[in-house]
Amino acid sequence: MSYTSFALVGAGTVGYGIVAGLAAKNVPIVVLSRPGSKNLEELPAGAKSEVVDTTDTDAVAAIFKKHKVDVVLATLTTTANKAQYPLIDAAKAAGVKLFVPSEYGMPTEGQTEGILGEKNDVAAYAKKSGIPSLRVFAGGFVEYIPWLFTYTENKKINVVGEGDVAASYNAVADVIGFVVHVLTTLPPAELEDKIFRIEGDRKRPSEIAALLNTTIERVDKMPGELSELRTGLSIAFSSGAGSTGWDAVNKTEGTGDAAAGSANKLWPGHSWQTIKQVHNL
Repeated sequence: MSYTSFALVGAGTVGYGIVAGLAAKNVPIVVLSRPGSKNLEELPAGAKSEVVDTTDTDAVAAIFKKHKVDVVLATLTTTANKAQYPLIDAAKAAGVKLFVPSEYGMPTEGQTEGILGEKNDVAAYAKKSGIPSLRVFAGGFVEYIPWLFTYTENKKINVVGEGDVAASYNAVADVIGFVVHVLTTLPPAELEDKIFRIEGDRKRPSEIAALLNTTIERVDKMPGELSELRTGLSIAFSSGAGSTGWDAVNKTEGTGDAAAGSANKLWPGHSWQTIKQVHNL
């Protein structure tokens, strides 16, 4: 095992799965939650919990020291990127060996604007602080495809503009399993300051439409709730940024270890789930 003790902040869908996966391997894992959080009531057996103001650097550092934490994982919502800064400060103070920021989406390396830019800034801050980081780019979650393309609104695959560019997709369980696997099997030298790009399936919107037995609907903005958010995501995916191999600086696909799915080899023997399998198509 590369590290022996973990801490996680943000036990949502991905976070809870990582906690469960580590606990199942009998790996020490402590979950930090703010006062009043209900997440602590649902933790799997073997996982420990601590209630703390996660903006209080000294208090968080004390917990990291108490549990002799080697690795801190953040699995926060995309609107809480800046909440990772005090966690990094606490990790630095406690001598944490690796910080895994809240990524698990489109590639953020080289991004300078919006949410993706905020995520890139977090990684830069960890590096400036002298804490090695591990970033995992997963593209889109397979389970969220109907939401992403607002299929639930009109039974069409809605795309802003003319875009029909291939993107990377991963099942939530595969993302969770990959993170747990690499953190518990790879040596630190293969994890520190690395970017892993995984890809369970790769499809264009037209190919997804065919799987769902529907058609493409080109729109100026996405219909339904959270239109602005989903419109922005559609524009990003149409630009090519939905691929885990996307190079935001050169606006092209990466090659070698920067290619989409290049990190799949780190989980030998694993069968990655496809869109067809997850949605029983």
